[in-house]
Amino acid sequence: MITAADFRKGMKISYKGEPYEIIDFQKVMMARGRGFVRTKLKNLKTGFVVEYSFSSDERFPEPNFSVRKVQYLYSDGREYHFMDSSTYEQFSISSNQLGDSRWFLKEGTEYKLLFFEERPLSIDLPASVELKVVETEPGVKGDTVNAPTKPAKLETGLVIKVPLFVNEDDVVKVDTRTKEYLGRR
Repeated sequence: MITAADFRKGMKISYKGEPYEIIDFQKVMMARGRGFVRTKLKNLKTGFVVEYSFSSDERFPEPNFSVRKVQYLYSDGREYHFMDSSTYEQFSISSNQLGDSRWFLKEGTEYKLLFFEERPLSIDLPASVELKVVETEPGVKGDTVNAPTKPAKLETGLVIKVPLFVNEDDVVKVDTRTKEYLGRR
């Protein structure tokens, strides 16, 4: 059992039969009486963020989460399809469930997929990925005041700001948390 006093950012819990991830928490102690914990929880099924307060000694059951290694196959526009690397079983996740993670998925690449009660929930991405630039304007020589940037469209459809020296067909490293350019290969 997990108690509210054990909460940490990024921890996953099961509350009222739903899977949640703790986005933020604050422990509050009262002068007399028990303390409580204010939390911001993200529902892993719907993506909605809610705020709850719990008594510090409130207990939660261990969530029934599992992680499987899967290969990203393709997207049909509404859903993203994956295959379990060991059993060859296929799963699909809606674009709403994936959120911004969908911008970093490359066909044929293996990822870790989080399951709750044997239903796929979310994908665990690496801190950065390498993606190919498919469309960008050429940089203008001499236009270098204040580290200028230009928009670049990547192979997954994501548009990011890159330095002027980046050209089409270059492979760039992108931070999956902030969607920022990290470097060029």
